[in-house]
Amino acid sequence: MKKITLLFLLFFPLLCVHAQRKTSLDTGWKFHRGAVINAEQVDFDDTKWVTFTVPHDFSMDAVMDAHDYRQKTPAWEEVQVGPFSRLSIGDWDTGQTVGGEGWYRKTFSLPIVGNTSVDTFLSQTNVNLRFDGIYNQSEVWVNGVKATSNVYGYMPFVVNINKILADKAHRHVDEEREVTVVVKAINEGLNSRWYAGSGIFRHVWLETTNKLHLDEWDTYVDASELMNKGKEASVKVFAKVFNDDVQATAGQFCVDVLDEEGTLVAHNEQDFTVSGLNRNELQAGEVSVSTELVVKTPHLWSVEQPYRYTAKVYLTKSGEERDALSIRFGIRSITFSAEEGFKLNGQGMKLRGGCVHHDNGLLGAAGIDRAEIRKVELLKAQGYNAVRCSHNLPTEAFLDACDSLGMLVIDEVFDQWEESKRPNDYSQYFKRDHVKDMALMVRRDRNHPSIIMWSIGNEIAQRADIPRGKEIALELNLAANNEDHTRPTTLAVNSFWDRPQFKWEKDSYRAFENVEVGGYNYEWGHYEADHDSFPDRIMYGSESFPKEMAQNWNMVEKHPYILGDFVWTAVDYLGEAGLGHTFERSDNKWIQFLSWPWFNSWCGDIDLIGDKKPQSYYRDVLWRRASIAMAVRPSLPDGEHEDVNGWGWTAEENHWNWQAQNGKGAYLPIELRPENYRTTNVVGNIQHNVNAHRCDSLRVNVYSREPRVQLFINDSIVGEKETDPETYTATFTVAYEPGSLKAMTVPQVKKAKPDTLEFVTALPPARIVLHADRASISASHNDLSYINISVEDAEGHLCPTAEIPLEIAVSGDAKVVAGTGHPYDMRSFRTLRPTTFRGKALAIVQPQDKAGEVTLHVKAKGLEEAQITIEMR
Repeated sequence: MKKITLLFLLFFPLLCVHAQRKTSLDTGWKFHRGAVINAEQVDFDDTKWVTFTVPHDFSMDAVMDAHDYRQKTPAWEEVQVGPFSRLSIGDWDTGQTVGGEGWYRKTFSLPIVGNTSVDTFLSQTNVNLRFDGIYNQSEVWVNGVKATSNVYGYMPFVVNINKILADKAHRHVDEEREVTVVVKAINEGLNSRWYAGSGIFRHVWLETTNKLHLDEWDTYVDASELMNKGKEASVKVFAKVFNDDVQATAGQFCVDVLDEEGTLVAHNEQDFTVSGLNRNELQAGEVSVSTELVVKTPHLWSVEQPYRYTAKVYLTKSGEERDALSIRFGIRSITFSAEEGFKLNGQGMKLRGGCVHHDNGLLGAAGIDRAEIRKVELLKAQGYNAVRCSHNLPTEAFLDACDSLGMLVIDEVFDQWEESKRPNDYSQYFKRDHVKDMALMVRRDRNHPSIIMWSIGNEIAQRADIPRGKEIALELNLAANNEDHTRPTTLAVNSFWDRPQFKWEKDSYRAFENVEVGGYNYEWGHYEADHDSFPDRIMYGSESFPKEMAQNWNMVEKHPYILGDFVWTAVDYLGEAGLGHTFERSDNKWIQFLSWPWFNSWCGDIDLIGDKKPQSYYRDVLWRRASIAMAVRPSLPDGEHEDVNGWGWTAEENHWNWQAQNGKGAYLPIELRPENYRTTNVVGNIQHNVNAHRCDSLRVNVYSREPRVQLFINDSIVGEKETDPETYTATFTVAYEPGSLKAMTVPQVKKAKPDTLEFVTALPPARIVLHADRASISASHNDLSYINISVEDAEGHLCPTAEIPLEIAVSGDAKVVAGTGHPYDMRSFRTLRPTTFRGKALAIVQPQDKAGEVTLHVKAKGLEEAQITIEMR
């Protein structure tokens, strides 16, 4: 009995230490914005700091008063609104937001069970801190000791803290188990072309493992090979086994494959021996291991049925499990060729793609899990089957959502190589870190079945340089292929505006020959000529203008060597303000971006709060998701023309409410309003006559792939026209009459039923209507409820031109932000008093890890008040 008890005591600490391998450290961070002295010290007094849960983007916090600047600005301009400031050095790049310096502090206890000492715990346990992303440069201290630093905010990093914790001089005096982590995040200078966010904007983890352990990023499940005509699948598992004990050891490397119901469908294991810790270099012993399993009658992962298996990968020694990982993966095959295009599981498909940046609208760059899931849900709902991550690593939650919902992904890591695009961007570290960072992207993301290509860069200045462009590309290709050989590399190549000595016809081939699939940014006009010269080249539109979507998609459908098209962009994002603008003007001066008060790119199919924009309805016709679409715009005064920026869309809207609210003239889309022409870099350049627009001259575009369409007003026919066979558009000019506007296809087959679309004039606003995407959510800070706020008339129609100030009151233990998709209404961004835009607003509820209920009360002058209750369980 004594022997049995002794053995139990020896093994008890080992068994209790590793009950949870990975623990969230998201909650309870103290935060201060601005420079601080000695904040890294354990005994620093942070009691006056604000407590935050991460992911946290401190550039979304309200900026301090800029009263000194107020005297220098025109009366009609505001100096600061919420997170926006005229002092923003990034201007349109960063959407008028402010970065700076931020400090985070958190104290937690090591997960030691019972009376086990800290020394015993550390002798058996590897303790790591993992940061999924801190923008931009960061430094980390543990118990007052500098632990690590990181220079590229999108790259995750892990630091082992055993050595610091083992030094008793650096332990807490009162409680040895406590650990204080301090993070300094700096986002300064001109380091990004778009809004990046600031601070700990992704998750933080505590990882505790046995001395004999696996690594999440060094464990790879390759399920890309189908056998026996798809009746079997080969599942190859590769891993590195690490040993931080001084003694060499042996054990078993085991893999279980489980289906979605948890049923074991395959198992294999093999013996291994691994050397011990190298004390001189403090380098763990390691050995590479692999095994192959066969899954019979596999369920394949696809965009329609994204079935996933789980690989439990674990290590045993003397019959005891020492470490384990659960990896979700999908069984699927991908092929690319100029002859047959892209195939998923042997089936050809075109990539209906969109580029997306990483921010989450009203939440800024905070990578909250539910926000990432909703982003993919929105894309799927609008017909997208592929996304290009632009131009950096996305969150793991975003990729998980693409896996679970069925969205193909181009994973991208760099927006620049050695030549900068902004003075303080990643280019200053590229030469040192590019191979490591390229490999890290692949190591982190290769288990995601949704990923089909690795992108080595976007619009790179050195893309065709001799010899450096080729040298860098080969280094990046090798780094990717060393970690995963099942996916091709790609590069998004643009015209040579930055290399005027180069010409596309004679120099672009040098960029494309360095990758397996060629991405064309806005260069659809070169597809056919390039194919004639390089018939084996595989192409796709890595970026394209919204207003040229028909030309691009026609090419995609015409040629198998063109895989698909990725519009810039699928979703509006913060920064690159006004990129998608439209002006009414008489001159021809080109303006790419817009300054204060613009903060939103305004170039997406989907706006900042998730609503469809007019071009998205046109895309529905293009992608054959709808047979007919329609949009209306006021006609332009004589002598003026509509100047639609490349990334913009004509100033049309999808409704039949065109009388101005004051009863004088026409209702105007925001692009045609006077305030749109007050942006600081445009004032004086454009003369705009707002009173020239009249209700008796409206342009109606009807979109359809059918050859002929008819238009009706109040059931009286206006006319019948042919649709342009290249743009699928028929244009009518009509006078406004309240009632109904109806478009109808003209059937080409007798007795066939026509397709119709009708807009009905809404009555005056009568009530507020609230609809939650989910009325019951978890109490986790990683969950969210999105509440759509709509203004409706007495008959339940949306009031599409309603711009009504709202007041939102909240009761319950949750954070709530609200706003609209308006691109330059700063006062309706992250506020509980937004003014509706196109009759809509959005509120986002974030639980604070406490169960209960939160109720939103929304009211506006003269309207029925509305309320909704969200359960947080």
